[in-house]
Amino acid sequence: MLLSMTGYGSAQQSALGFNVAIEVRSVNNRHLKLTVRGSDPYSLFESEFEKVARKTIHRGSVQIQVRVERQSKSGELKLNADALKNYLAQLRSIAEPGELQGLLAGILALPGVAPQTVSFAGLPEDEWPVVERTLETALKALDAVRRAEGKAMAAELRQLHSQLAGELQNVRDNLPRATANYRERILDRVRQALGDAGITIEADQLIREVAIFADRTDVAEEVTRFSAHLVQYAEVVDKGSSDSAGRRLEFIVQEMGREINTMGSKAGDVTISRHVVEMKAVLERIRELILNVE
Repeated sequence: MLLSMTGYGSAQQSALGFNVAIEVRSVNNRHLKLTVRGSDPYSLFESEFEKVARKTIHRGSVQIQVRVERQSKSGELKLNADALKNYLAQLRSIAEPGELQGLLAGILALPGVAPQTVSFAGLPEDEWPVVERTLETALKALDAVRRAEGKAMAAELRQLHSQLAGELQNVRDNLPRATANYRERILDRVRQALGDAGITIEADQLIREVAIFADRTDVAEEVTRFSAHLVQYAEVVDKGSSDSAGRRLEFIVQEMGREINTMGSKAGDVTISRHVVEMKAVLERIRELILNVE
């Protein structure tokens, strides 16, 4: 099954003393690029989050938002009464009576009055197992969205495959007629040019030279190679791959584009050229789609 690189997933869990909420967003990218934002200290440990994410994600730009709400212990909520009294006494001695009320709001920000924010020297061992489980749940939700979108993309890619195959069959059906007509036109022009110049040439030699020139405009080989690419394309779309199906499709479509461009430059028939233009339009729609395939 194909996987989309675009999706969203979220999860939350509660444990003794804290709550964890994680949101995961992903968009397309040629490589895996992961960023972590949110509560301290988790933005400093992207490598740990990446180890978990790589189990299900191989390409894309992934943003993980982590929110951890820690319940403060009763002892942590107490102000330092001694420090607060000391600051107030100093302020009363230097401030005017009318100024003191305006300064009270800033007293709590003075060193030693209010409890200090908890700092982390490393990954919190008591929290990480819960955070990791929450991350895995959010990634599962993300994966479900990516699979659903990938299924829809695969259906559209199959439809576009049918359009390409149809246009290619039209080119194949017109090849004998176009080749014969082209050779006849070249032969007539050569005969006319030789007649105008008063030059005579053996018929066998003339036909051989014209045939060689006409072969240079024959797109039968390109049609055969393009048909082989269509088979590979269908296999990737139908089977999917955990090993970067998107990369394989990009390569196949690149090769298809080369064959189509060669057909367009060599084809000397209006009908074939029209079908080649249609193939180019379909291939461009495929390119846009597979930009989002993992």
